Amino acid sequence: MNDKKKLRLKKFYFHPITVYLILIGLTIILSGILSSLEMQATYDVVNKNTLELESTLVAVENMFSFDGLKFIISNAAKNFLSFGPLSSLIISLIGITIAEATGLIEVFSRKYLKKIPKGTLTFLIILVATISSLINDVGYTILIPLIALVYFIIGRNPILGIVTTFCGVAFGYGVSIFVGSTEVALINYTKLSSMLIDETSHISLTSNLIFIILTSIILSIVGTLIIEKIIAPKIGKYKKEEDTMATEQYKSISLEEEEQKLIEQEKNEKKGLRCSMIVGIIVVLIFIYSLLPNLPSSGMLLDMNENTYLNQLFGDNSYFQDGFTYMVALFFILTGLAYGIGSKSIKSDKELIERANNRFSQVGSVLMLMFVVAQFIAIFKKTNIGIIITSWLANLLEFLNPTGIPLLILTVVFIALSNFVLTGAGTKWMIFSPVVVPMFMQSNISPQFAQVVMRAGDSMTNGYTPFLASFVIFLGYLNIYNLNKEKPYSIKRALNLITPYFLIISITWILIIVGWYILGLPIGPNVYPTI
Repeated sequence: MNDKKKLRLKKFYFHPITVYLILIGLTIILSGILSSLEMQATYDVVNKNTLELESTLVAVENMFSFDGLKFIISNAAKNFLSFGPLSSLIISLIGITIAEATGLIEVFSRKYLKKIPKGTLTFLIILVATISSLINDVGYTILIPLIALVYFIIGRNPILGIVTTFCGVAFGYGVSIFVGSTEVALINYTKLSSMLIDETSHISLTSNLIFIILTSIILSIVGTLIIEKIIAPKIGKYKKEEDTMATEQYKSISLEEEEQKLIEQEKNEKKGLRCSMIVGIIVVLIFIYSLLPNLPSSGMLLDMNENTYLNQLFGDNSYFQDGFTYMVALFFILTGLAYGIGSKSIKSDKELIERANNRFSQVGSVLMLMFVVAQFIAIFKKTNIGIIITSWLANLLEFLNPTGIPLLILTVVFIALSNFVLTGAGTKWMIFSPVVVPMFMQSNISPQFAQVVMRAGDSMTNGYTPFLASFVIFLGYLNIYNLNKEKPYSIKRALNLITPYFLIISITWILIIVGWYILGLPIGPNVYPTI
């Protein structure tokens, strides 16, 4: 009787691949239903030539039709190959895997990172993860695999490392220590929308600079407290599989022999680290030189067809953005090889490749998940449901027509809600800016501060939606380091892990926005929340 009761109470856990397959089916059916109900929305965009509003009508695309199913089948390979995180993750993993196979990451982590106090290391990881949004989504593809490995080496739970890094990138997205890709994505829409009220309006590239620098520090401090005080105790310790047998094995090695061996190993490790440091400095100097314009053979990573330096770095055809992940991978490869040669940890190329292959084999499950997620996101995007919901929220905000602090809070909340189904900052701001920016200016709030509010809303829910393409890396790596394969990390379980971070950081974002507005602090050089 008791056995039957236990059997009934036993939970069944779906693998995330299965969950996303179910979501694909539901999206297809939902699009058919909503299309038959003629679900649609209208949003305004600013014509850059006439500076007038032009209405755009968008309706739900039916995927449960001949043309819809034809799109799904014929674009499966294209959806996968064009999936943003795919190539970046593979390239970064090649570099990290080589550096790990030579022993560089392990030795560096043991000698230096393990000595850093837990709280300090958490703060540094969140800060680096937060400012990584300077260059699109590299924080997800490079930092998540790297920090998970480092935590495993130094004896902290790699699941905690994955959560820490993902939360740092996702919930601080768009703030950094310098202007970057977010400015390029947002500033044109802000400027055009502000010119609806004032044709002489000018939005400089550094108009949010003070705000993003200080906010990146504030979010990192708050994030560190959340991780160390709430999430770390909840996750607990990581129980590694024992490599040694239960029975003791006696070795007939003298203490002198063992001591000599350790001395030789320490000597080789120091030599390897020196070699990797020298090579690393050379690579970094070459990288910096490739970002400097107007010097002999310099500017290799700049798009010299652009007029401003920021656009040369972060424009649509930026070699810097496209090549950054490759440069980081190359850094790990070259420093790893330098360490391996210097420390004599690698005897031959065959040994190195074999070690790298063994470590790379774990990624197969992530690639399978990526294929399914790529289809889901492409199909959902094709339905236009995300754009329609975002348009409704923008129109509702315009209808409510709040002013002052209620305007700030409602704008943040509406943008945050839209981000659940439309994660692209550029598209979202294209829809919201013609509504938000004029409303702000009519309430004596600067258009530059409207862009700040957009950052806040976009960041608040960025990591709390399975529609985020890079969420797949978070989910995939949770399952790589998950010791209980019978209980995989589903979307729900992964979100439960980060719920405290999401809630507290969301409140923090709102307090920052309202506080900055009340105090009237500058958000950039000679730029303030009010006009």
